[in-house]
Amino acid sequence: MNEVLLLKPVFHEKIWGGQKLAQFGYKLPATDIGECWAISGHPHGTNTIENGDYAGQTLAQLWQDHRELFDNMPGDRFPLLTKILDAEASLSVQVHPGDAYAKEHAHDLGKTECWYIIDADPGAYLIYGHHAKTKAEFEDLVHAGQWDKLLRKQPVKTGDFVYVPSGTVHALNKGIMALETQQSSDTTYRLYDYDRIDKTTGEKRELHLKDAFNVTQIPFEPVAANTTSKTVGASTLTTLVSAPVSKYFNVYRWVIKDEVAFKKAFPCTLISVLHGQGKLQVGSTTYELKRGDHLLLTAKASAWTLSGDMDIIASVPGKQAQ
Repeated sequence: MNEVLLLKPVFHEKIWGGQKLAQFGYKLPATDIGECWAISGHPHGTNTIENGDYAGQTLAQLWQDHRELFDNMPGDRFPLLTKILDAEASLSVQVHPGDAYAKEHAHDLGKTECWYIIDADPGAYLIYGHHAKTKAEFEDLVHAGQWDKLLRKQPVKTGDFVYVPSGTVHALNKGIMALETQQSSDTTYRLYDYDRIDKTTGEKRELHLKDAFNVTQIPFEPVAANTTSKTVGASTLTTLVSAPVSKYFNVYRWVIKDEVAFKKAFPCTLISVLHGQGKLQVGSTTYELKRGDHLLLTAKASAWTLSGDMDIIASVPGKQAQ
């Protein structure tokens, strides 16, 4: 029974985190938890399989030893990473490199990502891009600390979706919870961190200005995700982003209100249940799903159905990741 891999989340303490992820039913460490790594094969936090023939092994191990589960996709690492982030305080203003720069300077993948906003306080906003027209202007405003002049603020509300290509200056701000789909990379270049003190070191967290200057897109040009939706019975299936906008992943929101049948169209499918409960049927096997569950449908799953009352974010590797 290798069609469905149920995954145990990995939690990361962050200076900007809190305890709101407990609402998904997780037993959190009694610290400021900022990130739930929900579907990950990254060495900084790979998930353990909780069911079937591979129970107790990690997703990273399966990627190395059983590539047939992923249609023999190439690559040294499972290509995608799904997170849930709780911004109890604002994240640092940061930027991620593309593949070529990350490979040369960080020995990692690049990091293009996107956010589905699970919850946002009234008045919440993101940092998304900047106003500088030239590299010189950008660097001058950073060195002068003129953040209000430099940074572009974008209001967000629950249910919004934002596509964040590598090279985009960005930050989740206070009062936002988001599901993030990204390349499986942990390379971040900080521009600004509000002069916060890391309680572990007693010092300000490191900035990475040189690298950030090298990889930031200047001038900033926002990329529209070109989201589309269709109804299937009482359910709504939304494509949040896909090719040609995104090379690395397709991301979907499935609002399941009755039974919906799916057929395999990709090497694997990543599923996260944000709200509600229901069932996944694969062949003769039924899986009970609830809020906070994360799973991976392998290449062995040729068709499946979802039923119940659930709000799901799903993703698949894009062509560039294969």
